[in-house]
Amino acid sequence: MPGLMTEIPNGASSQARVLSALLLLWLAGNALRLTILAVPPVIPLIHDDLKLSATQVGILTGLPSMLLALAAVPGSLLIARLGVRAALVTGLVLNALCGALRGALPDVGWLYAMTIAMGAGVAIMQVTMPSAVRAWVPDRIGFATAVYTNGLLIGEILPVALTLMLVLPMVHGSWQGGFVVWSVPVAIIAVVILFAGPRAPAGSTVVRRRWWPDWNSPLIWRLGLMLGTVNATYFATNAFIPDYLRSNGQG
Repeated sequence: MPGLMTEIPNGASSQARVLSALLLLWLAGNALRLTILAVPPVIPLIHDDLKLSATQVGILTGLPSMLLALAAVPGSLLIARLGVRAALVTGLVLNALCGALRGALPDVGWLYAMTIAMGAGVAIMQVTMPSAVRAWVPDRIGFATAVYTNGLLIGEILPVALTLMLVLPMVHGSWQGGFVVWSVPVAIIAVVILFAGPRAPAGSTVVRRRWWPDWNSPLIWRLGLMLGTVNATYFATNAFIPDYLRSNGQG
């Protein structure tokens, strides 16, 4: 009986830690796309306010995708140096801060610069998520991956579905205010993970992880080409559908 009495609380505590880690992964998955997908619904507004050409619209929506590639390797180095939780919080803070600042100045150069910085934050998060899964839920890697991927999908849907009908009326039709609104939950998630994210056990040593890709591996190139072409199609579609629909009289 004494052994049973101690086993039940320990089991409950372990389950609570797993559920907490899964919730944090799901929230972080949401934050991967909230700020990026806040752009497509307001592209016509940005187009008109900043007098953008179609090429400039393409650059604006393509920058985050480009940063996912360019900042991936430095992001891996950040994980190796700082650890999973610190790297993820760094990416979240960069994502939230620069995502909100995109509309601070009515200038396309500023918009590009803040989008690049925001995209770097998202890229750091993107490469941190698999490491977070392995570190936080090592016994349920497949399920935890599905959980944060579900969060990512929700984060792709919410801004597109709610910006025009809910967020823009709240901020009096300002696309700049809309960017701030969608950055707020990302900042909140950063604070939650900072204080509630699993920490390395006391006294544990930092494991030096491999962070430089094996460029001679055919698998690396196949995966990169596959994900790159999918991303290019996805973000190009998001970039031009809003203006295309408006040109055909469809809001």
